[in-house]
Amino acid sequence: MEPNQIRIDQFLSEEGKINTMPAKRAPRAVVLGHMASKFEPGRKYTEKEVNHIIDQWHTFNDYFLIRRELIESGLMKRTRNGSQYWRADEADAAAAVE
Repeated sequence: MEPNQIRIDQFLSEEGKINTMPAKRAPRAVVLGHMASKFEPGRKYTEKEVNHIIDQWHTFNDYFLIRRELIESGLMKRTRNGSQYWRADEADAAAAVE
């Protein structure tokens, strides 16, 4: 199934928070894209700020998993030492989902 055919609402709680991290690649890409959209393009974040934003938008208490997945998927970038994080630009993000 292609990511553009997957509805995000099946992975969200009534409050609009992610309530599960799908195991399959395409649904996972949709969920991660949804989470990445919570970060402003062009803005730099500290690790603490990233963790706080992720915590606001999921229900299963594992911001480590989501943060790591955002980085590994290419939807977010970080400095080598982890002192700054930022949302990948649109070209980077599109290549990560393909």
